[in-house]
Amino acid sequence: MTSDANVLNTQSAGRLPGFEGATGWINSSPLTARDLRGKVVLVNFWTYTCINWLRQAPYVRAWHANYESDGLLVVGVHTPEFGFERDLDNVERAVRQMNLAYPVVLDNDYAIWSAFANHYWPALYFADREGRIRHHHFGEGKYDQSEQVIRRLLAVDDLPEPGIGVEAEGIEIAADWGNVQSGESYLGFARSEHFASPGGPRPSESHVYTAPSSLPLNHWALQGDWMMAKEGTTLNAAPGSVFIRFHARDLHLVMGPTSRCDTARFRVRIDGEAPGDARGADVDAEGFGAVTHQRLHQLVRQHGPIVDRTFELTFLDADVQLFAFTFG
Repeated sequence: MTSDANVLNTQSAGRLPGFEGATGWINSSPLTARDLRGKVVLVNFWTYTCINWLRQAPYVRAWHANYESDGLLVVGVHTPEFGFERDLDNVERAVRQMNLAYPVVLDNDYAIWSAFANHYWPALYFADREGRIRHHHFGEGKYDQSEQVIRRLLAVDDLPEPGIGVEAEGIEIAADWGNVQSGESYLGFARSEHFASPGGPRPSESHVYTAPSSLPLNHWALQGDWMMAKEGTTLNAAPGSVFIRFHARDLHLVMGPTSRCDTARFRVRIDGEAPGDARGADVDAEGFGAVTHQRLHQLVRQHGPIVDRTFELTFLDADVQLFAFTFG
């Protein structure tokens, strides 16, 4: 546990910006400076498909539950990475499914992000009761230190014991960092790297791709009739497949149907076989699953030795969009 004497990484980093420019609120009416007065405020920048935030969320939920009555105000600032994350229904669904009971402000125009000069998902900003930012943390980890910051800024007696109420399950479980040798891989042409289908990408046009017989680590490929756009790639006609060579315990894919009423069935194979015990939360042992909403899907969670694997995802229905692989 970090000592109180060393938890603050800055004496003051300026005043806490307000939430002007918000495009909506969930769980709260709009918060004003008057609402923040006298509170210790924790601002959490997030976006609902970010695996790093999903693994941070159990801690933020617990801090809200444990310290709200002692003067902590948690505000989640949802700043979208992908276009579909601007959709209110999508964000409200995520708030319900993740059991977020604190105020969430929608930042579709990046106004709050810019006011904080923020660059990260997730990010935590801690402000004291006078509205001064006293600490920040970017990314996952250092949860004991962050909780000690909250406790020091609250400065009240009889606080709950630290570390209670953190319940991480399924996709929220921390990454197996010692075995992660694959990084985030975007499937839209604007940020795509290591694309291995012969001939390379054909931006903004439909094309029938083929996959090579083998892939180097962290390279990916398409097979079938796809259209690669700036942000993501859409399957035009089924069947169609995406392949990636990866090294990690978990594999996730941000994807969704092209319209609200579509469902896209799929099958996963790992090194050409059904996943069995290595299946993720959104796949059965035979590798079958379905895409019904635009979100992050957990497709692989391995329990044995972690080595290089070839992941194959074949869709039995068209009109599905793929955005990014992430790992853990």
